[in-house]
Amino acid sequence: MTTDGTNAANSGTEPPERPFSLVIGVTSSPAERVRLTELLDGVAPLLMVADLDELRELITADAPDPAGAPGPPVPEPKPAPDGALVIDAARSTARWGDRETALTRLERDLLTCLTAEPVRVWSYAELHRAVWRDAPTHGRADVQSLVKRLRRKLDELGTGVTIAAVRGVGLRLTDHRHPWVRGD
Repeated sequence: MTTDGTNAANSGTEPPERPFSLVIGVTSSPAERVRLTELLDGVAPLLMVADLDELRELITADAPDPAGAPGPPVPEPKPAPDGALVIDAARSTARWGDRETALTRLERDLLTCLTAEPVRVWSYAELHRAVWRDAPTHGRADVQSLVKRLRRKLDELGTGVTIAAVRGVGLRLTDHRHPWVRGD
């Protein structure tokens, strides 16, 4: 009933939408997702994501512009120094000259580790902890699979930069030409 005693459904106007709660769980651990789902069952709608990058993608994907207002201007990427690999952490891209390729969060994080100063050899365990964070360790297979995809992307860019295995130690970036890491 409205304040004037009429039924809002019959008055031709829709009542305002009632606000509701949404619980967002962020964890890369499948076991933790199950636990949170069980704990919060029936409390409120639940959205589970593996990491903050996934949440950002969901929130910003096809988000309508309020009142058709244009978004903030996106600055043009600065030209890279000659022969430099540029990793744009904010956009999850790698650029070499005028060529660019999209990176997944895992690829971006692995490449960022390998390009960190000073350039060094990273053990598989160090890379796994840095890239997968608190996910359970599955050995070298995760890292090797990711490295294989990343090598292919670097090759397609024509960088001359690659990820080399150092026998018995781990991985390092070769032909390192002072890559820039932007954003984060």
